[in-house]
Amino acid sequence: MKAIKFVIVLFIITICSRQSTFSQTWEVYDDEYRLQKRLLYDQVELLSETVRIGKKDSVLSLLSADLTPAVSLQGTEVYQYLEPWILVKGPNGIGAFHEYGQQVLPLEYDEIQTYFNLLLARKGNKYWVFERGNGKTTPLGRLDQAFFTKTGMLVTQIGDEYFIPLSNAGQKSFQLLEESEGDFLLAKEDTGYGLINREGDYVLDPVIDELKHNKGNFYFGFEDNQFLLIEGNDMKANVRYNSYHRITLEDGLMLEYIHGKLRRVMKEGGILLDAVGMEEVTRIGEDLYNIRFRDGNLGLLGKGGWLVRPNAPLERIQMGSNGLFPALKEGSVGFVNSMGEWIIQPQYEDLTLFSESLAGFKKGGKWGIIKANGEVLGNTSWDEIKPFKKGFSIARSKDQFYLLNALGEVVNQEAFDQVLRTNDGYFIVEKANKSGILDPAGKELIPIEFDRVHRAQRDLIVVQKDGKTGLLSDSGEVLLPLAFEDVLIDSGSGKILTKNLYEPVLVIEPETSGKKKSKK
Repeated sequence: MKAIKFVIVLFIITICSRQSTFSQTWEVYDDEYRLQKRLLYDQVELLSETVRIGKKDSVLSLLSADLTPAVSLQGTEVYQYLEPWILVKGPNGIGAFHEYGQQVLPLEYDEIQTYFNLLLARKGNKYWVFERGNGKTTPLGRLDQAFFTKTGMLVTQIGDEYFIPLSNAGQKSFQLLEESEGDFLLAKEDTGYGLINREGDYVLDPVIDELKHNKGNFYFGFEDNQFLLIEGNDMKANVRYNSYHRITLEDGLMLEYIHGKLRRVMKEGGILLDAVGMEEVTRIGEDLYNIRFRDGNLGLLGKGGWLVRPNAPLERIQMGSNGLFPALKEGSVGFVNSMGEWIIQPQYEDLTLFSESLAGFKKGGKWGIIKANGEVLGNTSWDEIKPFKKGFSIARSKDQFYLLNALGEVVNQEAFDQVLRTNDGYFIVEKANKSGILDPAGKELIPIEFDRVHRAQRDLIVVQKDGKTGLLSDSGEVLLPLAFEDVLIDSGSGKILTKNLYEPVLVIEPETSGKKKSKK
């Protein structure tokens, strides 16, 4: 029987993309939007006005001002930019370059911390410190932890011992080194607690029985049956207040009791309020306290004294504006003045602060606008009203957003899905997943037809539509057409970079068929 041979016809279609071997084309325009040059990079990043990064064929480079490669960064991506340090990630770990191009740490570490001219690198539990002043990297050995404080002190820990090796303390060990928002380290030794300045010298000897940070450079201590309020100083700490009467410290609120009765509200450096008859103090904010007296009257105390004097039996007083303070009585809120007198009677469910002489109020579950004399503006029909700024408020109703003017009138009759105010007074608006921009007067500047809009700077708006990006002016003039994959504004050089849309080249091999010759 003759063998039956099957002829298999293979149709091979190979689609080859040149993107893997050819970099993306970037174009550079001047401030008159004239094409200056073309560049070949897969990616361009603008980290600051002077730091530019380019990536081409997996090669990462620090670019010069003319956008040509200046220094190879060796890694595959920028891990983090912490001015002036560029942390770069590679296959073996993280390294560091100065933004001028100097490599200071190889790409082999698990973590790098920075503080101006100091770098702290970790690999496993081993640490190194680089000091740019002498250009040296010093091994610190195996540590349980190491970190820079906010003042640039290097703190290390081995077991139960703490060190500050780059300071005047050298290799001296401490039982505890604790930083805070202040400029001093709280230190503990066998003799007690003390304070250390950024040079590593004691400004308060370690003799205090109890010491903890309060606020800024102020500390609360207890020693020899005295309560102490201590202020840190670069040369020598000062005891600003001491008392044999009990002082409590909870959540930044210091109260002094004389013969068991509340007598004084303390501030960091001494007495904020000394008054007989205080019954209760409630901290409602930073340096803000509601103080109730035995007669039931409530006042609002600030860092400089009374903001609202305790002349009425109120339930709560909030920080205010324009001399009017939201106050609660019997479940309703209104506004009182600095003397505790009702200016707007308590009749509302909620209030916003006055801004530009207007405030929002909530009544019957809906929000409206009120003037300082109690006059109501516009309709009380909103689910939310945001504070007025530059003559406009943003209001929400049934998940739709509107602009209200200072008369409480709706500026845009057509609702938006979202309204976001920019820092310079413009409004980015969204509707049906499209975006546009309103000018500071609430008039349409850029029509609501783009997938994304970004006001990069004055008179430069980056817009995107159907995957294409362009550049418009504030007047809507097309500066660069919707023809790019991305647009970057290089504010340092005044140049504009565009990433061209890539169209892959398809190579289709012709069909082939035929019989193979049999071997004899």
